[in-house]
Amino acid sequence: MSDDHYKIAILSVHSSPLGQPGVGDTGGMSIYIRELARALATQGHSVDIYTRVQDRVTPEIIELAPNARQIHIQAGEPADIDKLLIYNHAPDFACRVENFRKQHDLHYDVVYSNYWISGIAGEYLQVWWGIPHVVMFHTLGFVKNSIGIGEDEPDLRLEEEKQIAGYCDHIIAATAKEKAALKLYYAVPDGKISVIPCGVNLDLFQPGDKRAARQKLGLGDGKLMLFVGRVERLKGIDKLIQSIPYIQNTRPRLLIVGEDGNRPGEIRKLKTLADNLGLADRVNFTGLVEYEKLPDYYNAADVFVFPSYYESFGLAPLESLACGTPVVVTSVGDLINIVREGETGYVLSDNEPQRLAEKIELVLKERTADEERQRAVRSSILRFGWQNIASSVVEEFKKLVERKVKSYKL
Repeated sequence: MSDDHYKIAILSVHSSPLGQPGVGDTGGMSIYIRELARALATQGHSVDIYTRVQDRVTPEIIELAPNARQIHIQAGEPADIDKLLIYNHAPDFACRVENFRKQHDLHYDVVYSNYWISGIAGEYLQVWWGIPHVVMFHTLGFVKNSIGIGEDEPDLRLEEEKQIAGYCDHIIAATAKEKAALKLYYAVPDGKISVIPCGVNLDLFQPGDKRAARQKLGLGDGKLMLFVGRVERLKGIDKLIQSIPYIQNTRPRLLIVGEDGNRPGEIRKLKTLADNLGLADRVNFTGLVEYEKLPDYYNAADVFVFPSYYESFGLAPLESLACGTPVVVTSVGDLINIVREGETGYVLSDNEPQRLAEKIELVLKERTADEERQRAVRSSILRFGWQNIASSVVEEFKKLVERKVKSYKL
């Protein structure tokens, strides 16, 4: 450490931040780690992301940017395996990270674990390295189980999350809701949790010409609704499809960007639902789309709809707003504090189809997007640029490092 420039070890054991979002377990957390690491590096910090190698061809080290790299650690078979199986390899992962550190004579100021499996490895490194251990859970098992959608998270996860929350030095929560859940379920003291939101890449997600975007994607005229994300029950896509018959005046089409991946059969169910409702020609699935191409889809749409039952934060709506496209969302993650009601979209208490339809129609009836309106929508989320988020995270690291230094002097 020098002049408040820190050496940071980020752990993402089960999911590679360089993976394609929407494939397997790669999602918002991976985007968060990748973008945060790059932002931290541009601010002069040195960042090493440690993740488990999932194949035999990936290089051990991949440079993300000057001062930021991803390091692949073998723990268990170099294959894509279930998260719960990776749990058994967490101690070995920590040992191999320590071996890498010794071999390359590395020294870190902070270890930042993402997700509970990473937190287990982080506990070992916290002790061995004698440095602050910061955790971001991204999702909490108790909260997911309380929703009752999909399979319950196992007791093992709940117990490990509780132990990690008690043992780590500090927790970063993406929302005030998550902070409240940590206090409720795991009895974490208020002062041990900082609320720092996720961010959005303002250079990638920018407003563009709607007609040009549609021509590029081979989309025609008419009103267009968009959903982007994993195709799974938790996202409430069935409710969105069921809302379409209630939208009478504008007769919009719906474009669903994403795949069901390790949730096979979900797209087939949704196609059957659309067919039964007589909407087969108005509901289209693109499959997986490269992350860098998503701005074209947001710019092509008239409204982005996000009817999810649960999100730890809600990155996709933030990306849409950065492109100047209004949203209709459920009150998940921190969207209630991000969306400006009636200005940049609408937030609903649930995903009941008729209520979704009402708000969607309000957006679709508004005048066609122009540059001025796009700029107004985008300006509402500029505070979520990754440089701002990185600065807030570093402030928490700084407090912990200085506290550790003071304890040594005593």
